[in-house]
Amino acid sequence: MSKGHRIEEVPELPLVVEDKVEGYKKTKEAVQLLKKLKAWNDIKKVYASQRMRAGKGKMRNRSRIQHRGPCVIYNEDNGIIKAFRNIPGITLLNVSKLNIVKLAPGGHVGRFCIWTESAFRKLHELYGTWQKSNYNLLMHKMMNTDLSRILKSPEIQRVLRAPRKKIHRRVLKKNPLKNLRIMLKLNPYAKTMRRNTILRQAQV
Repeated sequence: MSKGHRIEEVPELPLVVEDKVEGYKKTKEAVQLLKKLKAWNDIKKVYASQRMRAGKGKMRNRSRIQHRGPCVIYNEDNGIIKAFRNIPGITLLNVSKLNIVKLAPGGHVGRFCIWTESAFRKLHELYGTWQKSNYNLLMHKMMNTDLSRILKSPEIQRVLRAPRKKIHRRVLKKNPLKNLRIMLKLNPYAKTMRRNTILRQAQV
């Protein structure tokens, strides 16, 4: 995945677990679940990435940095936050308050998410209907994807104008002050003026 998660041994994606996980209150239970789901390799990757921050952040109470681990998305908090919050790299999100900054850190999509069953079912209620406030349901721009059939239909062809097949060549615009032939087209008297000028100069 684009975030570099260790999910080679994960049995399925998207990874959905039972609702009883929302009732976990001990970190020991959460660790056992992650090991059972073969997701503990991703946590070990987080442990291995822990290091000191470069720069002055060390003096500002943010000295250590680490990679992101799995994102656990739940429907109701019956203790799940207390169970998972002490595992490094884990992010906990309520399905009703999903955050794009947490789901795609740094603008890179592909975060490894672990869903509870009720949270996964609630996705359709939130994002499959118009019930969520300040959310516009995605609509298809085209109901019929056969574009060639639409363009060749008599209704469309009747409205369209006939193609212009006449070729218009670009004409080079010449400067009449430098080109005598063009000047004579614009001003036929220019020839007489030039001749008179030459004769006048010859007399002098």
